[in-house]
Amino acid sequence: MIRKFKNGDLAAVMQIWLDANIDSHSFISKDYWKNNFEPVKEMMPHAQVYVYEDDASKQLYGFIGLTGNYIEGLFIRSNVRGLGFGRQLLEYVKSIEPNIKLSVYKKNVRAIRFYNREGFVAVSEKIDNNTGEKELLMAWNC
Repeated sequence: MIRKFKNGDLAAVMQIWLDANIDSHSFISKDYWKNNFEPVKEMMPHAQVYVYEDDASKQLYGFIGLTGNYIEGLFIRSNVRGLGFGRQLLEYVKSIEPNIKLSVYKKNVRAIRFYNREGFVAVSEKIDNNTGEKELLMAWNC
């Protein structure tokens, strides 16, 4: 089930955020993600976030965060990646936003393949000032 984020979700969402970032971005120091944990945690209750919650266990499998039509992040627990939860969250956002953009690190090949399969195309490339890594700006239906 996809639903809006509730304050009681914060601990689970932040653990997914940290684990997924460290796992998916081995080319960036773990300390970068750990150092950004608290600022992201403070912003989370004020953001437009949707979670995927298992109906039976009530466990959160992942979440997606938006600012307008920009996806700030899509994060799925590592033990359930590839089972369609990310696609379902993305489809949900596509149903409420007619044009979507996001940034993805160029070295995150798995994520780029996923977004390409979901109809996103790369429209520009830049350097992330915080990490020094190349990022692709990708767009859907723009």
